[in-house]
Amino acid sequence: MADHASALKRARQNELRRLRNRMTKTRLKHVVKTVREEATASDTPTMHARLNEAKSVIDKAAKKGAIHKKTAARKISRLSKLVNKHKA
Repeated sequence: MADHASALKRARQNELRRLRNRMTKTRLKHVVKTVREEATASDTPTMHARLNEAKSVIDKAAKKGAIHKKTAARKISRLSKLVNKHKA
């Protein structure tokens, strides 16, 4: 365990960041799962609204540093491709 003040503070900061990132990533997973379920189930009218919501959540996660920006771009690209495939 940390022994001096700056190391203790760093440990506290890391724990808060870990929890914040975990919360963001969990939200991201739920949103992506919802989009995938709607896209594969049927052509629902809310599919594009869900996709836009997912894009927003993914971009925010990348902006906050919870995921890498290229990972975010890849996720958005794959979701868009999936929705467009089921729309056509």
